[in-house]
Amino acid sequence: MPAVAVDSPVILEMRSITKEFPGVKALDDVSMQVRAGEVHAICGENGAGKSTLMKVLSGVYPFGTYAGDIVYQGEVQKFRDIKSSESAGIVIIHQELALIPELSITENIFLGNEPTRFGAIDWQAAKTRSVDLLARVGLKDDPDTAIKNLGVGKQQLVEIAKALNKNVKLLILDEPTAALNEADSQHLLDLIRGLKGRGISSIMISHKLNEIEAIADSITIIRDGKTIETLDVKADGVNEDRIIRGMVGRNLASRFPDRTPSIGEVFFEVKDWWVRHPQTAERFVCKGSSITVRKGEIVGLAGLMGAGRTELAMSIFGRSYGQFVSGEIVKDGERIEIKNVRDAIDHGLAYVSEDRKVLGLNLLDDIKRSTVAAKLSKISRASVVNTYEEHSIAEDYRKSLRVKTPTVDEGVAKLSGGNQQKVVLAKWMFTDPDLLILDEPTRGIDVGAKFEIYNIINQLAAQGKGVIVISSELPELLGLSDRIYTIFEGTVTNEIDAADADAETLMRTMTSKKKEQAA
Repeated sequence: MPAVAVDSPVILEMRSITKEFPGVKALDDVSMQVRAGEVHAICGENGAGKSTLMKVLSGVYPFGTYAGDIVYQGEVQKFRDIKSSESAGIVIIHQELALIPELSITENIFLGNEPTRFGAIDWQAAKTRSVDLLARVGLKDDPDTAIKNLGVGKQQLVEIAKALNKNVKLLILDEPTAALNEADSQHLLDLIRGLKGRGISSIMISHKLNEIEAIADSITIIRDGKTIETLDVKADGVNEDRIIRGMVGRNLASRFPDRTPSIGEVFFEVKDWWVRHPQTAERFVCKGSSITVRKGEIVGLAGLMGAGRTELAMSIFGRSYGQFVSGEIVKDGERIEIKNVRDAIDHGLAYVSEDRKVLGLNLLDDIKRSTVAAKLSKISRASVVNTYEEHSIAEDYRKSLRVKTPTVDEGVAKLSGGNQQKVVLAKWMFTDPDLLILDEPTRGIDVGAKFEIYNIINQLAAQGKGVIVISSELPELLGLSDRIYTIFEGTVTNEIDAADADAETLMRTMTSKKKEQAA
């Protein structure tokens, strides 16, 4: 795809945008330009203001709630809501997709914009149009298919088809590949390149810097609510290290903090673990899995999406997934029974879910309540919570984990993804676990926040706790782990010391039942 010419017309200019919330200036004099037909990336740490800026642009935060000007196609715009920005050709696809699971693809694409004939919805016309739109995004599913029956990758494509139906000229994508596997991510990036070839501009927010480097024409970096710089990817020779330097204000000599492991004896074992699928009894999601964890050790679980990593972790943590069939758990040399989440917590286990918004947090709660939620008994007397202790403990975790918030009375829903993840970590650290299972702990988190979370993981291991890390990013597993298990179709296929592993070795045993030892 040819690069965008420097003399391409500017389709969007945001001038001196300032947006304040009570006690927080989220955006401070932010300016940026987007040219016609370019892919423009916005990079910054969690809480830098990226999503807030795009909500200003798309009318989620309407005119009058911010200072500064939005100049779009040569005219100052005063968007009152999302509908007014969409009518101008600006469409935003949020990280949390705005699709209704029970409705069909066609119903979602035309929701609020249904074609009519003689005063009634013309569903045949809508379906015919859906087939054309789905073909444009490379989706072959029947347009009558319910959204709930599609994977996340296909749902992203439906969102883009929905945008194309609105005659989009400027498409905003907020973390579009955060929950996608590698194949779905590549397909989505190819689609964005195809839209560029048709003259559609895109603004992309992503923490996956390799994708930004591969697809973006220019990059605006925002730090602490302020514009730091705009880079021309080709002309400035931009690479991941250059982007990181702009985001965090310094060079990161290493993506992973230094650590000298101090590993003790085996204290936790899962033996011959069998679990059936929750709906399909004849299907096993865990097939005779066995793993061990030593004190002070970080153990990685590697596998492709659907391999059974999360299913194994959740079933260990109080049989939270599937139908338990057989197997045993041994802790400190004794067999233990863990039949529910309460048993798991009482036996010193903690599990940080990959879905922090649905399973990790109650988004209606504030930070202090979320921090102590997993073990209220520690700060309760006669079933009454000591609110002074609750506030004090939450404040201690806020400081030690560097959660960016003015007060622990703030609602967790208002925090950035990285800061929400720190609150989830605090919640489980408060239970004082012996074994902490972390499922995709850095998904959707910027490199600076990742480094901080890696430090937290290392500190827990240094205290003699065992840590299991599930990650789809092989460099992350290789950089963090002492030992790695690979899983394929519910079966543990390999166990290897991280020092002897590489991505190629892991990938071979993640995609085959054949067990292979590293050379």
